[in-house]
Amino acid sequence: MIVKITGASGYLGKIITAELKSKGHEVSPIQREQLYGPAEILAGELKNTDVLINLAGAPVLQRWTAKNKKKIYHSRIQTAENLVRAFQILFPKERPAKVISASAIGIYAVRKTHTEESYNFDQGFLGEVVKDWEKSWNGLPEEVELTLFRLAVVLGKKSATIKNLLLPFKLGIGGKIGNGKQSFPFVHETDVARAFLWATKNKNTAGVFNLAAPEQITNAGFTRALAKKLNRPAFIPVPPFALKLIYGKAASLLTKSPAVLPHKIMEAGFEFRYPTIEEAMEEIFG
Repeated sequence: MIVKITGASGYLGKIITAELKSKGHEVSPIQREQLYGPAEILAGELKNTDVLINLAGAPVLQRWTAKNKKKIYHSRIQTAENLVRAFQILFPKERPAKVISASAIGIYAVRKTHTEESYNFDQGFLGEVVKDWEKSWNGLPEEVELTLFRLAVVLGKKSATIKNLLLPFKLGIGGKIGNGKQSFPFVHETDVARAFLWATKNKNTAGVFNLAAPEQITNAGFTRALAKKLNRPAFIPVPPFALKLIYGKAASLLTKSPAVLPHKIMEAGFEFRYPTIEEAMEEIFG
């Protein structure tokens, strides 16, 4: 298939592109300036392709200043809306038949457990961003199939989570965040790439899917698994106030989380290669 991808130069973009190319798909990027440019030019980029994969969006884990909040919001909503306008310009036979877009588990209320049927959404900034991000696709022509993956924390050799934690844990000063009882939904990078491949090659994958490993763990459970794999102690908790000094209100991303179950994608036949934190850690550090 001929696939266009936004955010291709990012961490997940590179992994997903490599996975698709390894299976014989023709993949090419849509550049950032095209995403924000005239919809007519963007339509030309999409013309006669089979699938659009959308990964565009500024990092969420940064201080939520007015400027950064605007960047986080518009890098998702504005680009999605412009892509929808491009679809509307194209004749039906010229349009990609499918859109597969990243979304986030940040849409869900924290301290609750959610399947895809849950509408108990977060009422804060992050919930607003994700809800509007998903709504941005409502203007797609009805014959275009839309798949939305609500992503959990992605773990992998080059993931931000692992890279940021590696040094303190190797120095023996790593530890759980706060009391560690908050849920820690995760997904291995390989399963992310495989899920996007699955949605690319299969029909009838429309709808919302939680892309999180089936094992339910806490932050303390993740900390123990990481420390064990590195053969380092992990008994120095990270106080929430310290994270707030660094990230401001965005620290809530680290101190609070929903629990997420991937019911729908598993019922559809997708099998996680790394369904547990032990298996994920073994691949990363094995």
